[in-house]
Amino acid sequence: MSVADARILPGARRAIERYGWQDATLERIATEAGISRMTLHRRGVTRDGILTALAASVEEQYRSALWPALTAPGDARARLEQALDALCGVVEENLALVAALGERPRNAIFHEDEGVGQGTALTRRTFTEPVERLLRDGAADGSLRPVDDPTETATVLFNLISWTYRHLRRSHGWSPERTRRNVLSIALDGIAS
Repeated sequence: MSVADARILPGARRAIERYGWQDATLERIATEAGISRMTLHRRGVTRDGILTALAASVEEQYRSALWPALTAPGDARARLEQALDALCGVVEENLALVAALGERPRNAIFHEDEGVGQGTALTRRTFTEPVERLLRDGAADGSLRPVDDPTETATVLFNLISWTYRHLRRSHGWSPERTRRNVLSIALDGIAS
């Protein structure tokens, strides 16, 4: 399957934003991409394949958005605030897509395989490792309180920010500024030293 055509993924994003994932049919995706449904069929493009490619795109956006916070000067609390603000930015740019990726069975992008269904699963390291590093740095420089399990706390912070931000924006209609301010304040106050 090839989603290499530069029109397919943007078209899929538009279809998901307009119709939601459940109603973003290949026909609608093709229409939004400006190509025929038959073109998608001939290339072996599937909805699951498109969603996988879009998920990889979100993952890359996340890594790129958080990198500056990892390399910035300053204490870890300030850098964690920068990182979590960047996470809000990625969610904002992908509100409908993150909602689609968060529904079962498509939510595997966010979860480690180990522990699923046993109450011990964590968010994939790709998403939590930058936050975990900043938590450890903060414990070392005194700007964040030490936590018993930085890996687990990073999972909580990633989920607290991304899902709460998405919910308040989509379901409550809050502005991006209001949502960021409130979500970041509670998250950062919870771990500040």
